[in-house]
Amino acid sequence: MLNLKLTNIIDICKGTLHLPEAMKADDILMRCPEGVVLDSREVKKDFIFVAYKGEKVDGHSFIDQVAQKEALAVICEELPKNITLPCIKVSNSLDALIQLAAAYRKMVNVTAVGIVGSVGKTSTKEMVASVLSQKYRVMKGLGNHNNLLGLSLEILRITDDIQTAVLEMGISDFGEMRKLAELVRTDSVVFTNIGECHLEFLGDRDGVLKAKTECFEFLNPEGYVVLNGLDDKLNTIAEVNGKKPVRVGQTDQDVYASEVKINGVYGSDFVLNIKMGKDVSKNVHICMPGAHMVGNALEAAAIGTLYGLTIDEIAKGINEAKALPGRSNIIDTGKFLIIDDCYNANGASMRAAIDLLSTANGRKVAILGDMFELGERSDDIHREIGRYAVSKGIEVVCCVGKNSEYMYSAAMEALMCEMQSISYFETVDELKKRLPSILEESDTILVKASHGMKFADVVEFIRQ
Repeated sequence: MLNLKLTNIIDICKGTLHLPEAMKADDILMRCPEGVVLDSREVKKDFIFVAYKGEKVDGHSFIDQVAQKEALAVICEELPKNITLPCIKVSNSLDALIQLAAAYRKMVNVTAVGIVGSVGKTSTKEMVASVLSQKYRVMKGLGNHNNLLGLSLEILRITDDIQTAVLEMGISDFGEMRKLAELVRTDSVVFTNIGECHLEFLGDRDGVLKAKTECFEFLNPEGYVVLNGLDDKLNTIAEVNGKKPVRVGQTDQDVYASEVKINGVYGSDFVLNIKMGKDVSKNVHICMPGAHMVGNALEAAAIGTLYGLTIDEIAKGINEAKALPGRSNIIDTGKFLIIDDCYNANGASMRAAIDLLSTANGRKVAILGDMFELGERSDDIHREIGRYAVSKGIEVVCCVGKNSEYMYSAAMEALMCEMQSISYFETVDELKKRLPSILEESDTILVKASHGMKFADVVEFIRQ
């Protein structure tokens, strides 16, 4: 962290300092923390631990443990019986964390690139970060740190050697993006798409567009907006802060692909065409699997061009981008080829994953689970996915979960031939019991559902 002393942190959090008996305030107030974390397992020497009461775990019960790890201080709502390290008592620990991150963001001289959209934020983040890292020192957001608390932790990870931070911004309801935007204060925004996500709260795609474009309220007036030009809703955005967005995807737009060759699980090849200033083109290879990765690469190319990278640097960055676990990650076990895409799911991402599976060699198996937060259209979207999997010729479809019963029934109705096998399992445990008798050596297996289905366990079961 930068030069943010404990005394400044106390003021920002509106807290009161409580010290062990033998410790003097003068000895501690001028010290700077090395980091701030919510998870006691991540505490290192001179870190600040933020203790809060979660639904299942109360962080206050770990204060003694973090003291043994030589934490600099703890931010807490309740003081421990025996104070063994500096405690900053606040009324709400999570609010204090957000306030601290907001103040720190204003201190750091970093270019913030926000990744916004319904589907593909993480893979786009990886692509953008890989491209920009060819010229700049880049920090990219970790894991699922895309909400207010996660982004607060990400901002507090920024050090004085970082030039650019690439951060996902995820929401599920109106007003949330405005809070994220005020915290992150983006210099550029990359929009992947507007899909059928969080319809339970946002209603329809117009609601999704309205909620996600709240990010423009705190965008740097001189900043850039990059949009997926193949998305009908995003194409309704004519200008932001008086400037036309950069659009990618179509031949009459700023960046587009030609001579596209999709190699299934082995990535893609295409000609990258950039018409921003001087027209340039170059052959590019993407290692990350899936036809949709071409669009992500085009957006990364647009951002790279806006920030002064050459097309050679951009091509190298695209090629070096790698998939993360749970997000179109290819795992070769020697016996099976697994498409690990179990981090999250909605209608659009399900179809994209099934498309990828359909390109695989040999027998194709789709293990598909419930998609959450789809509102009134949930049953219909599950049915659509069942029909879609069958229409793509997937030989084995396993539907798992309460909502996926609609997926199963629609798939059975759409069955194309006797060679296709459709099964339904109410729980993951029931699926595991049957999987050994379902799978065959050399199968390519897609594993996909919303995060709450805990399909990472299914991936590990198959790997073993």
